Amino acid sequence: MNSSHAVASTAATEAEEAVRTVVLIGLDGFGRQHLLNLARLTAGGRAKLIAGVSFSDPGPEIRGDIPVYQTLAQAYEAGHHPDIVIVSTPINTHFELAAEALQAGADVLLEKPPTATLDQFTQLMTVAETCGRRVQVGFQSLGSHALPAIAELLTGAQGEPGLIGELRAVGATGLWLRTVSYYQRSPWAGRREMDGVPVVDGVVTNPLAHAVKTALHIAGAKTLDDVAELHTELHHAHDIEADDTSIVQLRTTAGIPVTAALTLCAAEQQDPWITISGTEGEAIFYYTRDELVVRPNTQRPGYAEIGPQTYQFERTDLLENLIDVQDGVTRLDGTSAQLLSPLADHGAFMRVLEAVRTAKAPQVIAEEHLSWSGEGEDAHPVLTDIELHLARAVKAAPSSFSSLGVPWAAPPASTGELSVHLNGSSLPVMDLRSGSDISPTDSPRPFLDQIRTLGGVVVTDQQPLDHTWHLGVGVALQDVNGTNFWGGRTYTREAGRYIWRDDHGRIEPTSEQVTEAPLGQRLDQQLTWVDPTGAAVLQERRETSVSIDAAHPSGWIMDFASTLSPAGAQAVSLGSPGSNGRLQGGYGGFFWRLPALGEAEFFTAEAKGEEAVHGSHTSWLAVSADFLPLPSRAGRAGPATLIFLREEGNPDPWFVRHASYPGVGMSLAWDEAVLATPGESVRRALRVMVLDSRLSSAQVADHVG
Repeated sequence: MNSSHAVASTAATEAEEAVRTVVLIGLDGFGRQHLLNLARLTAGGRAKLIAGVSFSDPGPEIRGDIPVYQTLAQAYEAGHHPDIVIVSTPINTHFELAAEALQAGADVLLEKPPTATLDQFTQLMTVAETCGRRVQVGFQSLGSHALPAIAELLTGAQGEPGLIGELRAVGATGLWLRTVSYYQRSPWAGRREMDGVPVVDGVVTNPLAHAVKTALHIAGAKTLDDVAELHTELHHAHDIEADDTSIVQLRTTAGIPVTAALTLCAAEQQDPWITISGTEGEAIFYYTRDELVVRPNTQRPGYAEIGPQTYQFERTDLLENLIDVQDGVTRLDGTSAQLLSPLADHGAFMRVLEAVRTAKAPQVIAEEHLSWSGEGEDAHPVLTDIELHLARAVKAAPSSFSSLGVPWAAPPASTGELSVHLNGSSLPVMDLRSGSDISPTDSPRPFLDQIRTLGGVVVTDQQPLDHTWHLGVGVALQDVNGTNFWGGRTYTREAGRYIWRDDHGRIEPTSEQVTEAPLGQRLDQQLTWVDPTGAAVLQERRETSVSIDAAHPSGWIMDFASTLSPAGAQAVSLGSPGSNGRLQGGYGGFFWRLPALGEAEFFTAEAKGEEAVHGSHTSWLAVSADFLPLPSRAGRAGPATLIFLREEGNPDPWFVRHASYPGVGMSLAWDEAVLATPGESVRRALRVMVLDSRLSSAQVADHVG
């Protein structure tokens, strides 16, 4: 990265400059920051504040000796005809005041968000064009010199590859807190509308709007047409109308996912940040302090010795930038100064605002999911595990609170439950997730979620922070005729390492049926494996049955079988990292992602420990552990034992992970790909016994018989 970005100035002074006159609308609140900035520019001979507009005069200690009027019209009638009008007022007044200033012949510095509705935005665009005037929107982060440096990280210099590769995803994380007094400061605070007038004062559109806008800017989403898909999930813990904890999921027309995960209910306020994920590393941009942390991929050839690097940047003030444009200033690169935050570049942000404005009222977060810190007007809610939830949402790129299984969110996309029959009653032991709410790069697919013992101990995890593509229990493969149905990066023999590719497929259910049996239920699914072009590659029949263990009624049994057949007339190669050259990396096929474990043992009848049992072909494998609680999810922690038994004739070795992450699978393609040919299906089956207590090797052997 060219470090000159950290010191370069956007302004040179070849053009003749004039002192630009300014009228400030809104002298209190954020208007005080504008007064300080104007004092700086006045001292430098760039600007002069000639009048203020405010419904209430804050007094000479704030506004100095300038005249103050109640309306902009009164200021003009008194003979003030400014070059620039700054609008620093509540959101619902932006459109009318900005339009009035433009029609009076001034350029406008308009505080964010530009307007309260998308319709107002398009009208204001028309007014500005008709009047031939400029509107600079006050997203101050767009003046950061880090932004061109970020572009260079992704594209490189003179056509060279960027330090972190090509842009893959952008995330915005905001962990702020707001007290009760914050929402008592004005009538419009925390309102969606007031007296029928849109206000839209939520976390997405006001307090952390900079995070959203900066992420969109980096992703190249500026105009209305730059947004292809958009979803919002809005919640609040404060006693307000608007949202204070939300997720925005967006995909640009160029295919870049943008996720904004934001809250005003954090335990401690942190500087918000933008995560720029590239195909060869990532960068973290702390936009409030213009700091950029770059983390290249050390597995990339030639980059093994490059560790994290931190850069500090300067920032161009947006008012000063507007004055530069008015003065025709020439920049250091010889080009004329251009607006850094022109109105036309905020269509994508306004699409987000409109989605928030027109969405259903934010869901209330129940008191059981939060605690309160402070007292009286200084009190503020703190959401349990919110920092982890936001991290997972951005890491999955994108994911929602609902998909992550956060208990105060809507239920995730599912088709029901499977239950065992115990003493005349049905006891649900797993949820059936459709996978339709999973990120495309995590290879969406149906899976079994929240599998629990009879006592309620949860023994699966899904979308964990370390591998967001690990989804409960199911079937997945990383290389099916070149398509990744596992999720995440792909290991290729050519590269000799994991690389990001646009090769992710998805598994879609075509039929699903649940039937009853004396001891439990059975799920029959017909599934189609679809490649990135939409073509069917495989057909799968998946059978899952659950039943009470009649011989050991303290537990229950899951029988699982998967049959794969080519979808067409050609053979299909079923491969893995192992079959592509990664030593002992042959994961793929059946996989069970375990949650975090306390004390744990992985063992067979012959061996004990991860290294000893990984790759073995024993008839059974057991995990006896203290299962730790999943953050803010249903179910409980506690001791449990899982016994995995291969069906006779199943040739796949056990795949076991414990030290890096906890998981158990059967490797369909340990070191060689398996060929599925027309007329000859590939079938694999196993049984899993789920028990509440921890069992020794001898006790497991007794259960297995």
